[in-house]
Amino acid sequence: MRSLYVHVPFCAHKCEYCAFYSGPAPGELIQRYVDALIRELELIAPDCRPDTVFFGGGTPSLLNLRQWEAVLTTLHRLGLGGAREFSVECNPATVSADKAALLRRFGVNRISMGVQSLDEGLLDRLGRVHSRDMVFRSHDILRAAGFDNVNIDLMFAIPGQTLEVWNRTLDEALALGTEHLSCYEVIYEEDTPLYEQLKAGRFDVDEDLAADQYEVLYDRSGEAGFRPYEVANFARTRRVVETVERPEAEPGIPAFACRHNLGYWRGRDSYGLGPSASEWVRGLRSRNWSNTVLYCEQLEKGHRAKEFAEALPPLARAGETAAFGLRMNAGWPWDEFRERTGFELRTGWASDMAALVARGWGEITPTHFRLTRAGLRFADAAGQSFLRPESVTA
Repeated sequence: MRSLYVHVPFCAHKCEYCAFYSGPAPGELIQRYVDALIRELELIAPDCRPDTVFFGGGTPSLLNLRQWEAVLTTLHRLGLGGAREFSVECNPATVSADKAALLRRFGVNRISMGVQSLDEGLLDRLGRVHSRDMVFRSHDILRAAGFDNVNIDLMFAIPGQTLEVWNRTLDEALALGTEHLSCYEVIYEEDTPLYEQLKAGRFDVDEDLAADQYEVLYDRSGEAGFRPYEVANFARTRRVVETVERPEAEPGIPAFACRHNLGYWRGRDSYGLGPSASEWVRGLRSRNWSNTVLYCEQLEKGHRAKEFAEALPPLARAGETAAFGLRMNAGWPWDEFRERTGFELRTGWASDMAALVARGWGEITPTHFRLTRAGLRFADAAGQSFLRPESVTA
């Protein structure tokens, strides 16, 4: 297994829009989680030599120096260190020089910083615990520690975010010169405060404004040297201080694309550790319990904390793989899809592709199928038609 994801379910404060399993926790539970995670790493280590590692959350950077050192030391002890790409998500409020230096020393080479906005009013609206000044200070700390692959997350279509405010945020975000940019449209997930506010009529959703903001993002990121490679993700082909482009991450994919996420979109197997983490391993999809205490209890008994596992029939797995891959600007090369799934996209999904082409959302070439720029705005809807029979519970 060449891919490893670790979920760290702790945050200083739960954001208004967030539906991920995360939240504040007492220090003793965080330490208990770290001990349980080390046990889970030991369980999967014989079957894993990752090319990519991704610590997400939650806020992984909330772990203290001693906890991080215990986890990172374990990774190297078990032969799980030294990944080609090792990413850690950080909140700007929890980045310190000591922590950045420790992560870099143990082989972390990519940081994804959850900025979301550079407007103080919108940061408060989203429930973020950091300020705009913390973003710039944390970016400087990461650069000083030697990180030359930094992503920042931004959000658009935030309630109250005008096109003018979005342009100002892009001005400052692009000026940072980071190697990667992830920009997500706000999604109103049930059981979040933002969804409840929408239901209560405290604001309206302006779909036209959201579309305009995405178009501005697409154009301005391109002008700044980024290449779009997935609906919400943009990467550089070289750092701003370099004159020569770096080799592509994969054919048609810019050098600084997130290799770990490429694996998800291309349907590759991956281990998922930590509470609520999902994984796909040799035909079996499973998910850990979204309960940190239960997760710890199960690992303390010596086995993984699985809530469920299901085996997908080959056609169902191929349909999911097809749908996820459509999110990428490169779409699906015919040969790669066949090698990945064992199915022919041109025959098994011919009518679905034809319907998207007729709608102006898809494009068929001699070598592949992909969504058009207009189609990428509706990638989830486009992908729905590519899904096939339901899974069978194992």
